[in-house]
Amino acid sequence: MESEARWTRVRATCQAFTVFAYHPDVQPLLASSSLRVDVGGTSAVDGLSLSSTGERVLVLGGARALFEAAAGLRGIARGELRVADQDPLEAIRAGALAGAPLDPPLPASWTVRQYVTWSGRLAGHPRRTATAMADDAIERMKLGSLSNGKLGAVALAARRGVVIAAALATGAGVLLLEDPIAALPAESARSFARIVARALADRRMVVFAPRVALDSPLALAAEEAIVIDGSRVAAQGAPAEIAAGESAFVLRIGGDARAFVSAVQARGARLLAAGDGARDPRCDSITIDLGELRTLDLLRIAASSNAVVLELRPLAWAFA
Repeated sequence: MESEARWTRVRATCQAFTVFAYHPDVQPLLASSSLRVDVGGTSAVDGLSLSSTGERVLVLGGARALFEAAAGLRGIARGELRVADQDPLEAIRAGALAGAPLDPPLPASWTVRQYVTWSGRLAGHPRRTATAMADDAIERMKLGSLSNGKLGAVALAARRGVVIAAALATGAGVLLLEDPIAALPAESARSFARIVARALADRRMVVFAPRVALDSPLALAAEEAIVIDGSRVAAQGAPAEIAAGESAFVLRIGGDARAFVSAVQARGARLLAAGDGARDPRCDSITIDLGELRTLDLLRIAASSNAVVLELRPLAWAFA
């Protein structure tokens, strides 16, 4: 009973620092306009515009630079990027946003508890509050048995749990996670994803990953998925609805994309999303629902439209 009462007090303390409360007028969790992000002098993202609608969002297929920019780890070259209607760096400084990058360097000689508590202190919380918030974050991420272990000795999944616990210990109401289950064995990935989904149940969350299995706890917990192809949104909606689109394909078109789009629409296909190539005859990518058409029909239509299909992928690749 004493232990339960203690955790009740700790959670109350942590919730006092959670800046997000669910409200119908809340701004998009993630939004960008004509965004360009460079890596090594070359654009990794160029011209991306999007606006999320959910409170627990999957961003699939986007460049790593998009996560880095949203988490305040990389500057933007052009355009605008907002997280919960704030500039990412301003949101971090205000304590509203925290990121959990994939496998950052960790001080091997520190304990789990030291690192997570340090994160709370770095966020500006007094020692007692930071300690309480670290304890809560460690319990949420099921790291209690490892709390006094050295970071250099814990397994990969546990290290990722520590990074997420450190983000939780800031008290931020919005958390951005970079591919937390990457390269984990199937059973370990499912177990860890379940822990993450439960630990962040009271936070707004964006998970950035190349793809996520539809039956992953991360996908099941998500209200919305945004599938990015290059620097445009290929699809947006409920994960199950996107994955169920068996006749939806992402195409990269060379040549007269505008004529190609007109021709496939005339044959009953439905344009779901398009870049500038649908309006300007240049190489670009589009997302279409084939309807009754076959993929072979697309190649024939392209040949008669002065266009070339350079790439053809089912949209459901994002949930493979």
